[in-house]
Amino acid sequence: MNRTIAQAVVEINQVASKFESSIVMITDDKVIDAKSMLGLSFSIFSSKSFKLEIHGKDEEDAKKAMLEVFTKNKLPVEINK
Repeated sequence: MNRTIAQAVVEINQVASKFESSIVMITDDKVIDAKSMLGLSFSIFSSKSFKLEIHGKDEEDAKKAMLEVFTKNKLPVEINK
């Protein structure tokens, strides 16, 4: 795994872990818990686009933070409304 992808995985995991909300990433045919370092590593390395489903008490803040971290790492993301 190259350093850029590794950094993205760590940052996404750290941001997701700050929230109580469920943060699920959907890529191709995979559904991954964004708080799972192993799942993130595999999916970010092998996928080109990502969809996030975020639900919970702090979901609005989580959506904003996750959009920021994906944008910062130049990863295309769609977040549920």
